[in-house]
Amino acid sequence: MKRSSQRILTTHTGSLPRPDDLMALLRAKEAGDAYDAAALASLIKLSVAETVRMQAAAGIDIVNDGEMSKPSYATYVKDRLAGFAGEKSAGLRAADLAEFPSFSKRGGRETGVTVIKRPSCTGPITYRDRDAPRIDADNLRTALTGVKFEEAFVSSASPGVVSFFLSDNYYNNHERYIRAIADAMKTEYDAIIAAGYVLQVDCPDLAMSRHIQFKDLSLAEFRKTIEMHIAALNHALADVPPDRSRLHLCWGNYEGPHHHDVALRDILDLVLKARPQGLSYEASNPRHEHEWAVFKDVKLPAGKVLIPGVIDSVTNFVEHPELVAQRIEHLAGVVGRENVIAGTDCGFGTIAGVSRVDGAIAWAKLKSMAEGARIASSRLW
Repeated sequence: MKRSSQRILTTHTGSLPRPDDLMALLRAKEAGDAYDAAALASLIKLSVAETVRMQAAAGIDIVNDGEMSKPSYATYVKDRLAGFAGEKSAGLRAADLAEFPSFSKRGGRETGVTVIKRPSCTGPITYRDRDAPRIDADNLRTALTGVKFEEAFVSSASPGVVSFFLSDNYYNNHERYIRAIADAMKTEYDAIIAAGYVLQVDCPDLAMSRHIQFKDLSLAEFRKTIEMHIAALNHALADVPPDRSRLHLCWGNYEGPHHHDVALRDILDLVLKARPQGLSYEASNPRHEHEWAVFKDVKLPAGKVLIPGVIDSVTNFVEHPELVAQRIEHLAGVVGRENVIAGTDCGFGTIAGVSRVDGAIAWAKLKSMAEGARIASSRLW
């Protein structure tokens, strides 16, 4: 991973706004309707090229493919892994939203326009579509030609987040299920590294699952659960150099109360045991912005890099560059400027077609982030 050696580098979490014509074909494929596979493949390639160009134009240093090929950041694996053909997975209900039913009734949660399939696991899990990560890598490589950037990354679902969205009806034991997913996903992780990219592993299960999937557990029990998730992840990353990987931590990319979110302080020691060098996490929304101060008490392990979200991903406010700069400087003043890369709280298209943030505004927010990083750099160097 690149470090902020001469200025604060910028990146983002992974998913970016998808063009309408691409959305239409992704929607048809996900719904099981007839669609032109060749046209979809061509449009994905064009969309990756455009989103890379726009990232560079916005001032993003560490870029990716915007997850153009994926219907969502986690459930895409159902098309790449064998073993998922069962009935729809169990419903997900957040503890914070359950306390405010009127909010949900008036459309507090995004409903979106894309049908996301969540089949359950009904058989042994193996990685069957090895062409998919290769095609993603090739599309990104083509898009990077002639573009100014510092580094490129590709995101991939963690074993824990796969288990969060896709229920187990085969292994009948959570740890065995997580291990099976980890063994299969190792193929994808290794392929991303072999292609020459930084791997980002998306791990909302280490935080978001606390108030949804595991809301009935005590904090101690939850810590034991995510410790097992991290052990499985580290097993899958055994051949991935820590300095070629980063982890994204998330409490759920939705507008809501979030008053049941587990505190960063309560899980940080475990999260820092994960192999990836980089830690991307929500740090600008009203529920978590204050947590930069946690690093006054928790020493950042040598070699680790923090990628705090300095713009949020669920509102249409375009953050002022000066605010972005202040957020960067607060953290850099504690952990050191070379250990901070500016990022986003989460993605702007974690589920295709489901976002409260207008696509054009998302790009304006990214430009503001880059400007804020430039301001912070002028004061930190």
